Amino acid sequence: MNVYDFDKTIYRDDSSMDFYKFNLKKDPIILIHIFSQGFAFIAYRLHLIPKTKMKTIFYRYFRHIKNMDKRVEEFWMVHEHKLMDYYHLQKHPSDVIISASPEFMLKPICNKLGVNLIASRVDPITGVSQANCYGVEKVKRFRELYPNTQVNSFYSDSLSDTPLAKLAQESFLVTPEGIHPWPKD
Repeated sequence: MNVYDFDKTIYRDDSSMDFYKFNLKKDPIILIHIFSQGFAFIAYRLHLIPKTKMKTIFYRYFRHIKNMDKRVEEFWMVHEHKLMDYYHLQKHPSDVIISASPEFMLKPICNKLGVNLIASRVDPITGVSQANCYGVEKVKRFRELYPNTQVNSFYSDSLSDTPLAKLAQESFLVTPEGIHPWPKD
């Protein structure tokens, strides 16, 4: 089994930010949340609130989207081209994509790719983030679903994924310049 991070690993950018910008064009009313989003980001960076709380505040704009399933479908029709070529060449049905992005947002593209998904649990109507799939939480969530599975290869753009990289026989850091062996401790 191979395991992949999603954003900036097999998708060229940050899918949550692309989704926000996509929604901003369709529903400019979501700008009413810009100040609370900005304050939440600053509070998170100052370690005053946890990441899950910051994401819940950021995702409050979901309340203004009338049909989230349709919006996600429209998003992927426009953004599917941002999936990286290397992934299309090596993807396998046993692959697991594990991401901090919202599960409901990534599920349609993972279904289309025919791969498994583990991602952050976020309510698509209220934006409440129930569990942020990040860092050691990725290992916990992976082990819940695949308790005895050996990871052959792991790919990510972020060293925050080192706990998951340590589970794999081989791990790779994905950068704009290419794919490199995971840095040694």
